[in-house]
Amino acid sequence: MAGDRRCAVAGLDLTRRAQDQGGLPVSVAIHALFVGLALALASIGTATAQDKGPVTKRESAPAVAGPINLDVLKGAWVRPDGGYTIAINSIGPNGQIEAMYFNPNPLPFAKAQAAREGATLRASFELRAGGYAGSTYELKYDPASDRLRGIYYQAVLKQRFDVYFVRK
Repeated sequence: MAGDRRCAVAGLDLTRRAQDQGGLPVSVAIHALFVGLALALASIGTATAQDKGPVTKRESAPAVAGPINLDVLKGAWVRPDGGYTIAINSIGPNGQIEAMYFNPNPLPFAKAQAAREGATLRASFELRAGGYAGSTYELKYDPASDRLRGIYYQAVLKQRFDVYFVRK
């Protein structure tokens, strides 16, 4: 054992003896291990807007099995990454949403609209007050998690972020 070089990586013990016995060289085995770990970590998940990084593509929320009543959107929805809140009071027959935005002070939406696209329920909000300069939320209702998920466009910075809101 005195001539053995040991390398413990992620709980694995690789020895120089493995090379001597016709196995892979230790450096190749370690490289393969790191590649495997990198692939495993990459498959765990990706950054979301809650991480405050810019978004380069849009992802769709899962479609629902059947039509959902627009009233499911009513209530208070909070964005966990900053406490921003959308309070939806009512939704008219044409999809017009009566709502308020809190950051933490109340701000009115310049536009707020709900619509169905097939089995998917969408909600769009535009802010013009309080320095928001046309910032928007384009959200889809995810019935499996009872969340609103989508894109926040920050007009001042001209950046898009993946965001989600949970029911308060």
